[in-house]
Amino acid sequence: MRITISGPPGSGTTTVARKLAEKLGFPMISAGEIFRRLAREHGMSLEEFSRYAENNPDIDNLVDQRQKEEAMRHENAVVEGRLSGWMVPAELKVWIYADEEVRYQRIARREKKPLEVVKAETRLREEIEKRRYLKIYGIDIEDKRLYHLMINSGRFNAEQIVEIILRAVELIGDEEQDNSKEKL
Repeated sequence: MRITISGPPGSGTTTVARKLAEKLGFPMISAGEIFRRLAREHGMSLEEFSRYAENNPDIDNLVDQRQKEEAMRHENAVVEGRLSGWMVPAELKVWIYADEEVRYQRIARREKKPLEVVKAETRLREEIEKRRYLKIYGIDIEDKRLYHLMINSGRFNAEQIVEIILRAVELIGDEEQDNSKEKL
């Protein structure tokens, strides 16, 4: 089973994906890690690389193609990234979200930066990404209709979110078993 985990910066997608992959014994494939690696390889900050990528669609295509190829090599995988739900065929697509202030505070703690700096950088990053995704792929990142499950990480912690997803995985397994019995 492939499971995609998507959400805005600071919503906790990486933490949840890592914990979920560990619990299930699945590999974790992260678009963010691929993007960050490319930023480092280019000697740029994440914000600089986001701006660079806005004018160089090959970067997005490379990240998304690498992630999809890696995911498709595995029958079972947890695939994490903003566009993973759009790019990777999966039996379960999850969107994790949180209030902006919660997300900004998380990012500020993680990156050890002042809150006001994080707010400005994150707003800019999200606006750049929104324009890029629409321009390159015709994807409106605010359209959540493709997701099977949406979870507020401001209400539930990472372990609780993993439990919710595991229950959804169980329910999907039960449904698949029921469907296979009907075919007999």
